Amino acid sequence: MEFHLRNLPKTARYKLMGSSITPRPIAWVTSRSGAGIANAAPYSFFNMMGDDPPTIALGLLCSGEGGFKDTATNIVETGEFVVNLVSENQAEAMNITCMDAPPEVDELTCAGLTTLPSVAVAPPRIAGAPVSFECRTLHLLETGPGQSVVIGEVLVVHIDDAFILDPERHHLDTVAMKLIARMHGSGWYARATDLFQMARPTYAEWLARADK
Repeated sequence: MEFHLRNLPKTARYKLMGSSITPRPIAWVTSRSGAGIANAAPYSFFNMMGDDPPTIALGLLCSGEGGFKDTATNIVETGEFVVNLVSENQAEAMNITCMDAPPEVDELTCAGLTTLPSVAVAPPRIAGAPVSFECRTLHLLETGPGQSVVIGEVLVVHIDDAFILDPERHHLDTVAMKLIARMHGSGWYARATDLFQMARPTYAEWLARADK
């Protein structure tokens, strides 16, 4: 069945894409307004985009009223933010920070979270997060009314010592982080518990198999 997205309402487009592009990593973004008010909110339109410079991308959608949400407003104002990854044991706290609190409310306090100071940016990072990326905006692209894509350069990464296998070779115990991912529909998430591995073949190996 074909769906021509330009002919569909916004809610239908969101459902079709959000229910099929899964699982999505979650960026638990901490930011700070120009007035110094801290904010935290999870975003699953997120991923790594490159390593020279190290970059991530965030898709920030509008609020129900059509304007920018607090996170987008803060990033536009200050150009700084922190992406914290979400482990299973912080899922409930992350979910609290999803709520539609007014701009003057600190969701971190509502969720009972503590923060740690960042090194290169003003927004704090979330204590207990297995990984936190301190970021500064490289590009901000408005893709629609109240909708934008932020490309951020990762300046500093904080990784819990419990998940570092070999600091010299930069090997991490990713599975032990128990990161969760966003799935489809309302409130569905996934655990990274059913994994499989495949070695990437070379063209020579593929040719050798094809000749048999």
